[in-house]
Amino acid sequence: MSEPLSPVPLVVRLELARAAVQTIAQHSGARVLHIKGTTWDPSLRAAPAHGSDVDVIVEPAGIPAVDRALRAHGWKVYSTFRNGSPFEHAQTYWHPDWGYTDVHRWFPGIRMPAERAFALLAAGGGTVDAAGVACPVPGADAQAVLLMLNAARGSDSERAEANSIWDSADAGIRRRRDGLVDALDARTGWAAARGTLDDYRGRADHALWRVTLHGGSRIEEWWARVRAQPTLLGAAGTALRAPLVNTDRLAHELGRRPGPADIVRAFGSRASRGVREIVGGKGRR
Repeated sequence: MSEPLSPVPLVVRLELARAAVQTIAQHSGARVLHIKGTTWDPSLRAAPAHGSDVDVIVEPAGIPAVDRALRAHGWKVYSTFRNGSPFEHAQTYWHPDWGYTDVHRWFPGIRMPAERAFALLAAGGGTVDAAGVACPVPGADAQAVLLMLNAARGSDSERAEANSIWDSADAGIRRRRDGLVDALDARTGWAAARGTLDDYRGRADHALWRVTLHGGSRIEEWWARVRAQPTLLGAAGTALRAPLVNTDRLAHELGRRPGPADIVRAFGSRASRGVREIVGGKGRR
């Protein structure tokens, strides 16, 4: 009688998954940058956490090709760009063998147009090895900015660690990285990580970062999302979507694809909650 197989260790699965995603993206003709997890530069994190998924930023023109290729190789969409987070930055895929992969179309906090931001992040980058596959990564300066922006959406301890890493660099490196923050138009998100967010009250994305840091009602969150949109058309589209049900989240709650009756019930619950927030004064701002 054969012995039961041991589960594949998470760190091994993630490295194989990263190699798979890179190979698939490369064959699709799309350019990607691997971020987070084991891809952090050793000068920033000598012993990086492995994380629980694979994260890549995809050059905007290549997103449709990567989406088709991942689906063709067994990945299924777990949550969409619009329903994944208030920043609408990533689409999450799930594979029964490789687990979760987050495909970023931009990085939260960077307000430079996505095409130009990708080029700037890729400039001066290198590669990391994942199961023998070379995976492109941003350079150390770009990674330091991403580390700060990522910490802005994380816990107090994550922000403290990111700030310690930022401050430990010598003055010349910090000046160079400060310049990159400005070039990427990422100052508000960076300030959220630094604890100086209120210095940027006049910026369009200030309210969104304030809700991210301190919480708020659903009305406050959606109003912040509307204000953060770079165009009037984007703001109008976001405002129109505000009352709608997040069907991705509902499917995860139900454990199945929601039907029309599920969506109607969820819509009614959402509307009632919104009325309670307005009457209670939580949504006035």
